[in-house]
Amino acid sequence: MLHRDDVSAILIDGPSGSGKSTFADSLVAARGARPTALVRLDDIYPGWSGLDAAIETVQTGILGPWRRGERGGWRRWDWARNEPGEWADVAPGLLVVEGCGAFGDDVTRSRVLFHVWVSAPDAVRKTRALERDAGGFDEHWTMWDEQWRAYVDRADPERRADIVVDTDAPAAETHTIRGDAGSTVGS
Repeated sequence: MLHRDDVSAILIDGPSGSGKSTFADSLVAARGARPTALVRLDDIYPGWSGLDAAIETVQTGILGPWRRGERGGWRRWDWARNEPGEWADVAPGLLVVEGCGAFGDDVTRSRVLFHVWVSAPDAVRKTRALERDAGGFDEHWTMWDEQWRAYVDRADPERRADIVVDTDAPAAETHTIRGDAGSTVGS
């Protein structure tokens, strides 16, 4: 997918703790020295209640300008201060956007966008997310999950995926990837 001429942006969506960041890091590393902008929604969410605001920022501040061949950008969220931080921008070119809500509410299909849905069972995801954030996510899990489920109910993002990556298996094992035709391959 990173070497197809008709793909210019890869959106990686899925619930918290499913493995989106790890998958995105692997994709960018596979590009080697070729320039690839990586945008993480964790840098965009304006606090724990900011899923919908981040979705809007990605659609209008990043993907909108990117589609026009222009530089896009956003204000990073300073999690330590719980306030907007420095400005970040992204130049036109190959773009990887990863995070909860990356597909957004825009259901239009574009050959230049490739949608990857990363999934894992709820119990696995929750354990991963809470361990990863070393207690910082614990008190916010329920509120975040409610926003997440509202987004899924509204936008049905998994249905829009070009491929689905199941990360239930330990990282050392092969993950399951389902493509458009429903075929399953190892990664």
